[in-house]
Amino acid sequence: MPISIYQASVPVFVRGLNTLVALLDKAEAHAQAAGLDAAALVQAGLADDMYPLAGQIQRASDTSKFAVQRLSGVAAPSFADTETTLDALRTRIADTIRYIKSVAPEKFDGAEGRTITIKLGALQPSFNGTSYLFTFALP
Repeated sequence: MPISIYQASVPVFVRGLNTLVALLDKAEAHAQAAGLDAAALVQAGLADDMYPLAGQIQRASDTSKFAVQRLSGVAAPSFADTETTLDALRTRIADTIRYIKSVAPEKFDGAEGRTITIKLGALQPSFNGTSYLFTFALP
């Protein structure tokens, strides 16, 4: 039996987002054990030209929820990208997971052949659903 687009996307996104929560928990515990301000982690980045942690979590959330929206046709919630605390980032992840899990598997029926066009600056590449999932949406 072939694997469905639902099976190849929803559980993978949920697992990845749950992993991010575990990483936030470990980062917070490490900061507390080292006597550091855990709140400072939210705006910390590894390089000057890189999004800080909050931006990284926001992009992971957006990639997951918009992939599900594009593949299923079920509108994703809009988030304001205003998270400034680790708890707010955890809430965003939980809200993303809640949306992803709420989309019924049958909403993904036919997604393999659905044309998906995304805007990337001046570019607007188009994919079929399978190509979009495996070459763009999944890490």
